[in-house]
Amino acid sequence: MLGRWLAEPLVARWWNHESTEAAIERDFGPSIDGRDPTEICIATVEDTPFGLIQRYRIDDNPEYADELAGVWRIPAGALSIDYLIGEPTFRGRGLGAQMIAAFVATSWSRYPDARDVVVPVSVANRSSWMALERAGFQRVARGELTPDNPIDSREHFVYRFAR
Repeated sequence: MLGRWLAEPLVARWWNHESTEAAIERDFGPSIDGRDPTEICIATVEDTPFGLIQRYRIDDNPEYADELAGVWRIPAGALSIDYLIGEPTFRGRGLGAQMIAAFVATSWSRYPDARDVVVPVSVANRSSWMALERAGFQRVARGELTPDNPIDSREHFVYRFAR
């Protein structure tokens, strides 16, 4: 399922991730096996999977933290998320924002010391940053970051949800 989602054209456009079984095992397996602290969840509607969302502490990824800190001062203990709607028929229904809001709400009990969720998103990925805004995130910065897809501009917005 995840391989199919990652190969889906709109997901592939923004995630730029290999969709082979070996690549999925390499990149997602350590989190699923508990060897990497990133938490990965599958979002469902009436038991039908439609999306993926993952959460991690920004400090667990020092190179990423350093680059992001060059654009905006990252609060101590901040979390970040990545997300996708893999099933095309589930897009355009507000499920992305609902998935994000629900996942952020669970963050506070899982990470009681965390006060913020910080998410950089490509300026060109309007659907993504609009979902963040509908989920209650505030835009706090704009700057240059390494894009997930090398065809994209380095211009990113940085969004924050503070509890």
